[in-house]
Amino acid sequence: MSEKIEATPVDTAPTKGKLEVEEAEHHEHKDEISPELEALLQTNPKFGLTEAEVAERLARFGPNQLAEVKRNPLLKFLGYFTGAIAYLIEVACIISAVVKDWLDFGIIVALLLVNACIGFIEESKAESALDALRQTLALKTRCWRDGHLVELDVASLVPGDIIVLRLGDIVPADGRLLGIGATGEATEGDLLIDQSALTGESLPVAKNKGKTVYSSSIVKQGQQMAVVTKTGGDTFIGRAANLISITTEEGHFQKIINRIGNFLILITVVLVLIILVYQLVHYRGTDKGEFLTVLRKILVLTVAAIPVGLPTVMSVTMAVGAKQLAAKKVIVKRLTAVEEMASVSVLCSDKTGTLTLNELTFDEPYLTNNYSSDDILLYSYLAAEAGANDPIEFAVRTAAEEQLEILKNRTHKHDVPGYKVTSFLPFNPSTKLTQATITQLDTGSSFKVAKGAPQVIIRLVGGDDDAVRAVNSLAKR
Repeated sequence: MSEKIEATPVDTAPTKGKLEVEEAEHHEHKDEISPELEALLQTNPKFGLTEAEVAERLARFGPNQLAEVKRNPLLKFLGYFTGAIAYLIEVACIISAVVKDWLDFGIIVALLLVNACIGFIEESKAESALDALRQTLALKTRCWRDGHLVELDVASLVPGDIIVLRLGDIVPADGRLLGIGATGEATEGDLLIDQSALTGESLPVAKNKGKTVYSSSIVKQGQQMAVVTKTGGDTFIGRAANLISITTEEGHFQKIINRIGNFLILITVVLVLIILVYQLVHYRGTDKGEFLTVLRKILVLTVAAIPVGLPTVMSVTMAVGAKQLAAKKVIVKRLTAVEEMASVSVLCSDKTGTLTLNELTFDEPYLTNNYSSDDILLYSYLAAEAGANDPIEFAVRTAAEEQLEILKNRTHKHDVPGYKVTSFLPFNPSTKLTQATITQLDTGSSFKVAKGAPQVIIRLVGGDDDAVRAVNSLAKR
């Protein structure tokens, strides 16, 4: 993923033009609200719901939390002893015990236990997916109840509750913005919402009256009241969590392994029956015809026909893959999903950046007036906020420090040899730029440099059709 930035001295005067930068349009997801639910949302913003209404709706919609479905650990562990190959191994284990071949018995039991333990432990770690989602939700919120603005647990929110959202808050439930402040006063400006955890959009989205805000997104700017529309498992993130919890069907990999197991069982059973009947009939009345003697021969065939180590090798291999993915913050709910994703040859996705590294890098820049890439990096660095965790600022600083000789081997990492920043204007969502006043130490002269959104920089220097075409071309890549 990459963000487009331009940096140029403010006093540069390129060719003016009339072209405009094509800005990406944000497409808002709209949740459908049934007429019955819509009737419950007509709450007085200055009073809120009564305790009686809250109790009734809590009984109807349930608490505002993600449902936690826990499977019995013992039953889950025993589930790893099921399946075609597992059944065949267990039959061999029983035959070993009957004929008192304890060496084979011990080896087979050990393999069964190792396979079950690896699968159980690794998938137990993987099932922290719902817990990870649960941790992104808010714990407390401010809400109007019985005419009072109170702080309460988010679990007690119900559709129709009036909540107050302000800078830094995690949205506790899906809600519709009302366009008014905490005490009913008119508000100016939109609410900036960071919903990257849900949609992958790297920049906050501006939302005004009537727009929907989603549970687990974060308020980055502004203050407004909202009426809760959906809670718990009905929220946007709740539905995503539910999709994770219901993925219990067999994967393609498991189906193939079971198919192999079923074929082996069929062949083994047929051969065992043929040999068993032949041995008992042919050697009837002799030592070779004794049932336990024949059974020992059958055990050899049964063990030879079973890929005893296959389940263990599979589990170990996929567990290693899951561990490596976990180190990269990838949630793997089922171990077999590792193999299934590895077999994907074409993967279709949207372009929000959800499946990218989410790391900004410095690409080949558009340059004009005989400036070089080192020049734009230097100017960008001078206009970058030191120590800021903003991805764009970090990408600019990293690229400049790696490529510019002037920034290497400095005594102080925030100073630029030969230059001094005398004034700095940090990034503002309204102006969409950062601006710095720079003094050149050897001459004593000063100049300003600005870094920001392409359309803002182009407008700042009076317009440039060539720059607009370059920006639009980059945006379409």
